[in-house]
Amino acid sequence: MTLNPIYNQSKYIARKKIFSALGGKLHIFNDSGDLLLFAEMKAFRLREDITLYSDETMGRELLRIKARKILDISSTYDVYDVETGETVGALRRKGLKSLFKDQWAILDTQDNEIGAVKEDNAFLALLRRAIAIIPLKYVLEIGGQVIPAFRHNFNPFVTKITADFSGDRQGKLDRRLGMAATILLCLIEGKSD
Repeated sequence: MTLNPIYNQSKYIARKKIFSALGGKLHIFNDSGDLLLFAEMKAFRLREDITLYSDETMGRELLRIKARKILDISSTYDVYDVETGETVGALRRKGLKSLFKDQWAILDTQDNEIGAVKEDNAFLALLRRAIAIIPLKYVLEIGGQVIPAFRHNFNPFVTKITADFSGDRQGKLDRRLGMAATILLCLIEGKSD
């Protein structure tokens, strides 16, 4: 089966409103501002289970991100393509290392580490924990390349992560995993905003 064309983008923008009484709404846009994916999160969930839909009607499921365990500092999130029925891979938060500098491992379908997402600078990572208005920046390490791929824009009312994969010219990162990383950065790392 052919992949959905939304995964052919080189740039994605994830937006989640911070203040929502019972969860939140997450929108993923392309560079032109067209809605690609939508998710509505329920508040107070012990195990993250995020379903992404083609639009706000939530009539067509496209991608699913599901935590393996409840409340785990090194939680692993499996990524499934609902349309093709395949497991794409997973993302694992590097728990203790992430206390000082956020780090995520990108895993293939056999749980082999094929890449990583890391905060760009250890000093700035520590400074960001003290001064919340310093925007988060992450690099993508994959196939021997380091790409400045993720940027968090500071806004007290909206968490916004811009993911730019244009530096991955050889397509080493499955964009579905890249999109899942963007979403997890927005939801998990964005909670501290």
